[in-house]
Amino acid sequence: MLRFTSLVAGLALSTSALALSLADLSQTDASGGLKDALVQGAQVAIKQLGAPGGFSNNPDVRIELPGNLGKAAKTMKMMGMGAQVEQLETSMNQAAEAAMPQAQALLVDSVKKMTVQDAKSILAGPEDSATQYLNKTSREQIRAKFLPIVQQATAQVGLAKQYNSFAGQAASFGVIDAKSANIESYVTEQALNGLFEIIAEQEASIRENPAGAATSLAKKVFGAL
Repeated sequence: MLRFTSLVAGLALSTSALALSLADLSQTDASGGLKDALVQGAQVAIKQLGAPGGFSNNPDVRIELPGNLGKAAKTMKMMGMGAQVEQLETSMNQAAEAAMPQAQALLVDSVKKMTVQDAKSILAGPEDSATQYLNKTSREQIRAKFLPIVQQATAQVGLAKQYNSFAGQAASFGVIDAKSANIESYVTEQALNGLFEIIAEQEASIRENPAGAATSLAKKVFGAL
């Protein structure tokens, strides 16, 4: 009986020794594991959204005409002008998909610049705190990269001029916001929103299931949360 009791006690001690907490991790490990997971999430998001249909086939990020323009589009479809609306929305989603690869280097650069203090705050923060960090540190730079590609992708679409004219008037009356008044700016903003939404999904997934992390260090760090 004494031996059995000793064995149970020994197993309990072994189990508690294996259960790591953030306090047990070195700052280097905590920072490194978080960076691995962030790069993984960014790469998955870019690959997913940059594929044909990455935006248009995903109802969570699909780009449609904004606000009252969207309501007008429904009316146009009822009046037999659906093909024109579909052509415009298809071009918007394809433009966003084409811009995606430009984000990777900038996101990785933001991850590399992350400080130990940044990492500690992120790991102790809410489920999307890493995504918030990337949004804050890289969104403007990614926007600058996306915009020329979106402009090029929509330049050949005649409806883009109609959109800009119509939306510009709508914005002057306060029907839609200024960012939506130009098709290139609108698509770029929606592309950014979609990118960070998918990165947030990846972050939440790794936090919920650390075994899904790509590296052993990331598994170790998120397993300790």
